[in-house]
Amino acid sequence: MASEIVLSLFTLTNYDFRTIIIVASLGSWVGGMSSYYLGRLGRWDIVEKYSKLTKEKIKAYQSRISKWGGLIAFFSWATVVGEPLSVALGFLRINVYTVTFWMLIGKSIRFILWGYLTYREMVTIT
Repeated sequence: MASEIVLSLFTLTNYDFRTIIIVASLGSWVGGMSSYYLGRLGRWDIVEKYSKLTKEKIKAYQSRISKWGGLIAFFSWATVVGEPLSVALGFLRINVYTVTFWMLIGKSIRFILWGYLTYREMVTIT
């Protein structure tokens, strides 16, 4: 939620809207891709040891998630589930190119909508 507050503050102080959206989207995307690559470092034995998930159960999840591919990364913008989702996509070795594309699209739409709503309220108030 901190990124939305910063985006709103920059919008309200009349910074260039396109620049704000590009910087916010790229910054958030880099964070999400960092989580993705941290997930790729994950090991089966550690997951089995510290969670109640077995390798077979994870493989079942992987087959369901693989059906949707990187499109699931579109939802990485969601506040509570976004980062764990990105880590899971990395751990399950979902295609990095589709994850990259859909994650950037999802995060960009989030900031475009938030920036638009902030700008619209700013114009309504004045």
